[in-house]
Amino acid sequence: MTNAVAYPARPNVAEKLSDILSSRAPSCDVEWADRTRPGQFNHEGDSTPHIALNSDEPGIRGLFKYRPDAAFPLNGLVEVLLFRENSLSRGERELIATYVSALNECRFCFFTHAAIAAAHLPEGMTLVEQVRADLDAAPVSEKMRALLVIAAAVQQGGKKVSRADVDAARAAGATDMEIHDTVLIAAAFCMYNRYVDGLGTIATDDPAHYAVRAQRSDGYLAVLTDALSQG
Repeated sequence: MTNAVAYPARPNVAEKLSDILSSRAPSCDVEWADRTRPGQFNHEGDSTPHIALNSDEPGIRGLFKYRPDAAFPLNGLVEVLLFRENSLSRGERELIATYVSALNECRFCFFTHAAIAAAHLPEGMTLVEQVRADLDAAPVSEKMRALLVIAAAVQQGGKKVSRADVDAARAAGATDMEIHDTVLIAAAFCMYNRYVDGLGTIATDDPAHYAVRAQRSDGYLAVLTDALSQG
Protein backbone atom coordinates (compact mmCIF):
# COMPACT_ATOMS: atom_id res chain seq x y z
CA MET A 1 0.00 0.00 0.00
CA THR A 2 1.30 3.43 -0.86
CA ASN A 3 2.25 5.89 1.85
CA ALA A 4 0.47 8.65 -0.05
CA VAL A 5 -2.67 8.34 2.06
CA ALA A 6 -3.63 9.90 5.36
CA TYR A 7 -2.45 7.92 8.37
CA PRO A 8 -2.57 9.11 11.99
CA ALA A 9 0.59 11.04 12.76
CA ARG A 10 3.01 9.73 15.35
CA PRO A 11 2.92 11.68 18.62
CA ASN A 12 4.38 15.17 18.20
CA VAL A 13 5.25 14.66 14.52
CA ALA A 14 2.41 16.87 13.29
CA GLU A 15 3.44 19.60 15.73
CA LYS A 16 7.05 19.44 14.55
CA LEU A 17 5.99 19.55 10.93
CA SER A 18 3.54 22.42 11.33
CA ASP A 19 6.28 24.92 12.18
CA ILE A 20 8.37 23.81 9.23
CA LEU A 21 5.45 23.70 6.81
CA SER A 22 4.38 27.23 7.64
CA SER A 23 7.57 28.64 6.15
CA ARG A 24 9.28 25.85 4.24
CA ALA A 25 6.68 24.18 1.97
CA PRO A 26 5.12 26.80 -0.27
CA SER A 27 1.94 26.17 -2.16
CA CYS A 28 2.31 26.33 -5.92
CA ASP A 29 0.41 29.53 -6.55
CA VAL A 30 0.86 29.13 -10.28
CA GLU A 31 -1.84 30.15 -12.72
CA TRP A 32 -1.49 27.09 -14.90
CA ALA A 33 -2.42 27.75 -18.51
CA ASP A 34 -5.91 27.04 -19.80
CA ARG A 35 -5.49 23.48 -20.98
CA THR A 36 -7.97 23.98 -23.81
CA ARG A 37 -5.56 26.23 -25.71
CA PRO A 38 -4.58 24.59 -29.01
CA GLY A 39 -1.04 24.06 -30.19
CA GLN A 40 2.32 23.87 -28.47
CA PHE A 41 4.16 26.83 -27.00
CA ASN A 42 6.83 27.66 -24.43
CA HIS A 43 6.78 29.73 -21.25
CA GLU A 44 6.95 32.93 -23.29
CA GLY A 45 4.07 31.90 -25.53
CA ASP A 46 6.30 31.28 -28.54
CA SER A 47 5.61 28.34 -30.84
CA THR A 48 9.30 27.55 -31.42
CA PRO A 49 12.11 26.85 -28.94
CA HIS A 50 15.11 29.11 -28.51
CA ILE A 51 17.28 26.92 -30.76
CA ALA A 52 16.43 24.76 -33.79
CA LEU A 53 16.00 21.21 -32.52
CA ASN A 54 15.12 19.58 -35.85
CA SER A 55 12.29 17.75 -34.09
CA ASP A 56 8.63 18.37 -33.41
CA GLU A 57 8.85 16.55 -30.08
CA PRO A 58 7.86 18.73 -27.11
CA GLY A 59 9.78 19.53 -23.96
CA ILE A 60 12.72 17.43 -22.97
CA ARG A 61 11.86 14.85 -25.62
CA GLY A 62 12.97 17.27 -28.33
CA LEU A 63 16.17 17.96 -26.41
CA PHE A 64 16.89 14.24 -26.10
CA LYS A 65 16.63 13.84 -29.87
CA TYR A 66 18.87 16.86 -30.35
CA ARG A 67 21.57 15.47 -28.04
CA PRO A 68 21.10 11.69 -27.63
CA ASP A 69 24.53 11.21 -26.08
CA ALA A 70 23.37 13.36 -23.16
CA ALA A 71 19.89 11.84 -23.20
CA PHE A 72 21.02 8.38 -22.11
CA PRO A 73 22.77 9.38 -18.86
CA LEU A 74 19.96 11.83 -18.06
CA ASN A 75 17.40 9.06 -18.54
CA GLY A 76 19.58 6.61 -16.66
CA LEU A 77 19.44 8.82 -13.60
CA VAL A 78 15.67 9.26 -13.71
CA GLU A 79 15.27 5.51 -14.33
CA VAL A 80 17.10 4.79 -11.06
CA LEU A 81 15.30 7.48 -9.09
CA LEU A 82 11.73 7.10 -10.30
CA PHE A 83 11.34 3.67 -11.90
CA ARG A 84 13.51 1.05 -10.25
CA GLU A 85 12.45 -0.69 -7.07
CA ASN A 86 12.45 1.51 -3.99
CA SER A 87 10.81 1.63 -0.55
CA LEU A 88 8.90 4.67 -1.83
CA SER A 89 6.30 3.72 -4.40
CA ARG A 90 6.63 4.90 -7.96
CA GLY A 91 3.64 7.16 -7.45
CA GLU A 92 5.24 8.79 -4.42
CA ARG A 93 8.52 9.43 -6.23
CA GLU A 94 6.72 10.80 -9.27
CA LEU A 95 4.76 13.04 -6.89
CA ILE A 96 8.02 14.50 -5.56
CA ALA A 97 9.17 15.19 -9.13
CA THR A 98 5.79 16.74 -9.95
CA TYR A 99 5.79 18.98 -6.89
CA VAL A 100 9.26 20.33 -7.61
CA SER A 101 8.34 20.91 -11.27
CA ALA A 102 5.26 22.85 -10.14
CA LEU A 103 7.34 24.99 -7.80
CA ASN A 104 9.67 25.70 -10.72
CA GLU A 105 6.65 26.48 -12.95
CA CYS A 106 7.89 24.04 -15.60
CA ARG A 107 4.78 23.19 -17.62
CA PHE A 108 6.14 20.24 -19.59
CA CYS A 109 7.70 18.47 -16.59
CA PHE A 110 4.73 19.21 -14.37
CA PHE A 111 2.14 17.87 -16.83
CA THR A 112 4.29 14.84 -17.74
CA HIS A 113 5.03 13.69 -14.20
CA ALA A 114 1.62 14.67 -12.84
CA ALA A 115 0.10 12.24 -15.33
CA ILE A 116 2.54 9.48 -14.36
CA ALA A 117 2.05 10.10 -10.64
CA ALA A 118 -1.72 10.03 -11.09
CA ALA A 119 -1.47 6.72 -12.94
CA HIS A 120 0.40 5.17 -10.00
CA LEU A 121 -1.43 6.70 -7.02
CA PRO A 122 -4.77 5.25 -5.87
CA GLU A 123 -6.11 8.78 -5.45
CA GLY A 124 -5.02 9.75 -8.96
CA MET A 125 -4.88 13.33 -10.18
CA THR A 126 -7.01 14.52 -7.26
CA LEU A 127 -4.11 13.98 -4.86
CA VAL A 128 -1.59 15.48 -7.27
CA GLU A 129 -3.65 18.68 -7.48
CA GLN A 130 -4.18 18.78 -3.71
CA VAL A 131 -0.43 18.59 -3.08
CA ARG A 132 0.27 21.22 -5.72
CA ALA A 133 -2.34 23.59 -4.30
CA ASP A 134 -1.65 23.21 -0.56
CA LEU A 135 0.79 20.65 0.81
CA ASP A 136 -0.15 21.42 4.40
CA ALA A 137 -3.79 20.44 3.77
CA ALA A 138 -3.17 17.60 1.31
CA PRO A 139 -4.23 14.10 2.51
CA VAL A 140 -0.80 12.48 2.43
CA SER A 141 0.99 10.58 5.16
CA GLU A 142 3.15 12.55 7.56
CA LYS A 143 6.21 10.82 6.11
CA MET A 144 5.32 11.90 2.59
CA ARG A 145 4.54 15.41 3.76
CA ALA A 146 7.92 15.65 5.48
CA LEU A 147 9.72 14.41 2.37
CA LEU A 148 7.88 16.94 0.22
CA VAL A 149 8.93 19.66 2.67
CA ILE A 150 12.53 18.61 2.06
CA ALA A 151 11.93 18.61 -1.71
CA ALA A 152 10.53 22.14 -1.51
CA ALA A 153 13.58 23.28 0.46
CA VAL A 154 15.92 21.77 -2.16
CA GLN A 155 13.99 23.62 -4.87
CA GLN A 156 14.88 26.88 -3.09
CA GLY A 157 18.52 25.84 -2.65
CA GLY A 158 20.44 22.94 -1.13
CA LYS A 159 21.39 24.94 1.95
CA LYS A 160 17.72 25.56 2.68
CA VAL A 161 17.39 21.95 3.88
CA SER A 162 17.79 22.05 7.64
CA ARG A 163 18.58 19.45 10.25
CA ALA A 164 15.05 20.03 11.54
CA ASP A 165 13.63 19.05 8.15
CA VAL A 166 15.59 15.81 8.18
CA ASP A 167 14.79 15.05 11.81
CA ALA A 168 11.09 15.58 11.14
CA ALA A 169 11.21 13.19 8.19
CA ARG A 170 12.97 10.56 10.31
CA ALA A 171 10.45 11.04 13.12
CA ALA A 172 7.67 10.45 10.59
CA GLY A 173 9.26 7.15 9.56
CA ALA A 174 11.47 8.08 6.59
CA THR A 175 14.69 6.12 6.17
CA ASP A 176 18.00 7.75 5.35
CA MET A 177 17.81 6.28 1.84
CA GLU A 178 14.35 7.81 1.32
CA ILE A 179 15.65 11.18 2.51
CA HIS A 180 18.68 10.83 0.22
CA ASP A 181 16.53 9.95 -2.78
CA THR A 182 14.11 12.79 -2.10
CA VAL A 183 16.96 15.31 -2.13
CA LEU A 184 18.39 13.80 -5.32
CA ILE A 185 15.00 13.69 -7.08
CA ALA A 186 14.38 17.33 -6.18
CA ALA A 187 17.86 18.41 -7.25
CA ALA A 188 17.65 16.43 -10.49
CA PHE A 189 14.28 17.89 -11.40
CA CYS A 190 15.51 21.41 -10.81
CA MET A 191 18.11 20.55 -13.46
CA TYR A 192 15.56 18.97 -15.83
CA ASN A 193 13.15 21.89 -15.37
CA ARG A 194 15.86 24.44 -16.13
CA TYR A 195 17.05 22.40 -19.11
CA VAL A 196 13.52 22.35 -20.55
CA ASP A 197 12.73 26.02 -19.94
CA GLY A 198 16.24 27.37 -20.47
CA LEU A 199 16.02 26.33 -24.12
CA GLY A 200 12.44 27.53 -24.44
CA THR A 201 11.06 24.13 -25.43
CA ILE A 202 7.42 23.93 -26.44
CA ALA A 203 4.66 21.83 -24.91
CA THR A 204 0.94 21.31 -25.09
CA ASP A 205 -1.50 21.85 -22.25
CA ASP A 206 -3.73 18.98 -23.42
CA PRO A 207 -3.89 16.43 -20.56
CA ALA A 208 -4.65 13.60 -23.00
CA HIS A 209 -1.23 14.03 -24.58
CA TYR A 210 0.48 13.20 -21.29
CA ALA A 211 -1.98 10.54 -20.14
CA VAL A 212 -1.10 8.23 -23.04
CA ARG A 213 2.60 8.03 -22.18
CA ALA A 214 1.82 7.77 -18.48
CA GLN A 215 0.35 4.32 -19.06
CA ARG A 216 3.67 2.86 -20.21
CA SER A 217 5.23 0.48 -17.71
CA ASP A 218 8.61 -0.26 -19.26
CA GLY A 219 10.73 2.54 -17.81
CA TYR A 220 12.39 5.70 -19.00
CA LEU A 221 15.30 4.13 -20.88
CA ALA A 222 12.96 1.90 -22.88
CA VAL A 223 10.81 4.89 -23.83
CA LEU A 224 13.91 6.83 -24.87
CA THR A 225 15.25 3.93 -26.95
CA ASP A 226 11.93 3.58 -28.74
CA ALA A 227 11.74 7.33 -29.41
CA LEU A 228 15.27 7.53 -30.83
CA SER A 229 14.78 4.46 -33.00
CA GLN A 230 11.84 6.19 -34.68
CA GLY A 231 14.14 8.93 -35.94
